[in-house]
Amino acid sequence: MVQQPKAPEKITAISNAFFSNQKNKIYWHVALILFMILSAYFRQISYTPFASFIFKGAVILMMIALFYSNVYWLVPKYLFKRKFSAYLIISVVFIAIIYLVMLFLFDILQPYHFEQTNNVNSNLGEMSILFFTFMIVVLIAASAAVRLFDQWISDNKMIVELEKSKTSAELEQLKNQINPHFLFNMLNNANVLTKKDPEKASVVLMGLSDLLRYQLYDSSREKVLLTAEIHFLEDFLNLEKIRRDDFTFTITKNGELNGLQLSPLLFITFVENAVKHNNDAGSTTFVHLSFSFENNILLFKCVNSKPLIKAVNTTGGLGLTNVKKRLKLLYPERHELNIEESDALFSVTLTINL
Repeated sequence: MVQQPKAPEKITAISNAFFSNQKNKIYWHVALILFMILSAYFRQISYTPFASFIFKGAVILMMIALFYSNVYWLVPKYLFKRKFSAYLIISVVFIAIIYLVMLFLFDILQPYHFEQTNNVNSNLGEMSILFFTFMIVVLIAASAAVRLFDQWISDNKMIVELEKSKTSAELEQLKNQINPHFLFNMLNNANVLTKKDPEKASVVLMGLSDLLRYQLYDSSREKVLLTAEIHFLEDFLNLEKIRRDDFTFTITKNGELNGLQLSPLLFITFVENAVKHNNDAGSTTFVHLSFSFENNILLFKCVNSKPLIKAVNTTGGLGLTNVKKRLKLLYPERHELNIEESDALFSVTLTINL
């Protein structure tokens, strides 16, 4: 059954596009700094306006310094290297230092308290220190989470790029294996006809020129028109018909195929195998191809007759193995390939979710 791409892959793509974008990262930094500023300045403390400005400004600077020290130094140096104990100890030391700095600020700014009882002043100071200390702890945890998430996105993006690079290299290698195999078969056909019928051999060589032009130029693209691919197969079968008088073929098309694009050279291996393994001097042989497109599903079917004397190998060998690998790389979990065989027929059915 043809399946849709997995949801996690879409989520990963959206995350990469949103969080890895440099412009978006700048917005995140600006929003974070504004959040820390607002969090500190909306906290009411019993100081004169000037003393309150000094205290809150110092707290904001410590919060920003701690956040970026954690994101760009502590987390990469300790958490990424799994030095959890060292990270915890250093974080506690940082919190302790900030706590002491805040006590020092409260002490030197004591004369700037509003006129209240000493007990009330003490309670307000302790409450403010506890509040800002709590914010520091939350800030450390949040900044570590942000850095770990950012690293996960970067690692995931690198893995995706490596997989794409590997996939492209594998696909190119598989196509390079297909092209020489096809060329060898056609040149062998032309060689046979040169001895039997030079005029037909000339037609074959002209047709072969068109086929090679398609392979060298059109099929080098990532996507080709399905109609061009069908025309390529039709040329191939016409050449085979010239070589063999007892050979017939049909190509049927259903659905809106015009404008439909897909990866090149997906069907030639099946058609080559059909032609190669249905040669029977004692009777007329055939290959029937059909293409249909409905509900975003392309259905390809190749049916060929089998000779009375069973061939040694009817599976296509390396060519079929290569096309299976290409389909797996190009349309993972979006295709289904079925091969059926009876005494008289060999059938290949391929469905692709485009």
